[in-house]
Amino acid sequence: MSEEETLLKFPTDFPVKIMGARRDDFVQTMVELVQRHAPDFRADTVEMRASSGGNYLSVTCVVRATSKAQLDALYREITAHPWVKMAL
Repeated sequence: MSEEETLLKFPTDFPVKIMGARRDDFVQTMVELVQRHAPDFRADTVEMRASSGGNYLSVTCVVRATSKAQLDALYREITAHPWVKMAL
C-alpha cells in the first residue's frame, strides 16, 4: 500500500479521541483545533470523559473526513499541542 492509499473510503465520519491533562480550557481549545481542519464540526457533539483519578480528560470528536491528507494534518496539529498526551 502506498503512502497515499488508505483503507478508508472518503468522505466518512471519523472519531478522533484526544487525551490530555484536565484543564478548564482543554475542551474549547481542542474543539477550535478540530474546527480548523473540519469547519463543519459541531462543538455540541463532543463527548468527554474524565479519568478515574480526575487528572486527565478524553475528548471525542466525530469529524466528517474528506481525505487522508485532512486527517493527517489534523493529527499532526493535535499531537503537537503541548496539552495533548495522546490521540487515537
